[in-house]
Amino acid sequence: MSDKIAIMYDFDETLCTRNMQEYSLLPHLNLNPDEFWGSVVNLARTSNMDPTLAYMYLMIEEAKKRNYPIKREEFQKLGADIEYYPGVEDYFHKINEYGRSQGMQIQHFIISSGTKEIIEGCSIYDEFTKVFASEFHYDENGNADWPALAINYTGKTQFLFRINKNALEIYDSNKVNTNIAPSERDIPFDHMIYLGDGMTDVPCMRLVKANGGYSIGVYYKEKKSTVRRLLNEDRVNFALQADYRDGSELMNVLHDIIGKIAAEDRVRKYTKTEID
Repeated sequence: MSDKIAIMYDFDETLCTRNMQEYSLLPHLNLNPDEFWGSVVNLARTSNMDPTLAYMYLMIEEAKKRNYPIKREEFQKLGADIEYYPGVEDYFHKINEYGRSQGMQIQHFIISSGTKEIIEGCSIYDEFTKVFASEFHYDENGNADWPALAINYTGKTQFLFRINKNALEIYDSNKVNTNIAPSERDIPFDHMIYLGDGMTDVPCMRLVKANGGYSIGVYYKEKKSTVRRLLNEDRVNFALQADYRDGSELMNVLHDIIGKIAAEDRVRKYTKTEID
């Protein structure tokens, strides 16, 4: 029986207000976001290419055209410009404290198709046990030259099993595929909460929900049609506004879920003690 709860997040439009590349990177490259993402869709379609690989490829190509250095440290500087939804920067401390009050240890994870290097430079990076996001390989001069890891919508699901089995290193393909009894896994699926904003999160949302965990579709202000659809199609447990402040509906639901998991664990413990 684990006293851990994993809360897993997409990043773009789940914790921050738009795609992370749109705050500084695309403006630095003098690229219109709509035009850039349109080019990504077109390249993916015409080349029969994964969209995540397409955006990573175009990012490198457009930077080369403009002699803009695509280095890890340059990416990281861009993280400082990210704008979060209300309450995000204070949220982690508060939800961790609530978890401790229920006898639970909260661990936070990012599972995103976005750029890991940008996330590394954001103010909340240290709040996460692990960040799984698309990442570049760098040549001998420190310039990005190839995708080291590209995470698409179905590829996100492998990281649920990595968290479940505590196989957090990408190079470790052995432990994540090892047959481990559910009772011996680090964080069971019914101790998982997944937060996402759109269709690319559906495989993770469904997998967590189908295995006894909780999936939450988040939206901001009027942008709720997608998560309402996910709720109506029974792909998520809740559709809630992305407001991470005390007293918000999202925070109240998270408190209730954490309390429910803790209470169910106590009941199982008492039942096992009685049987023993």
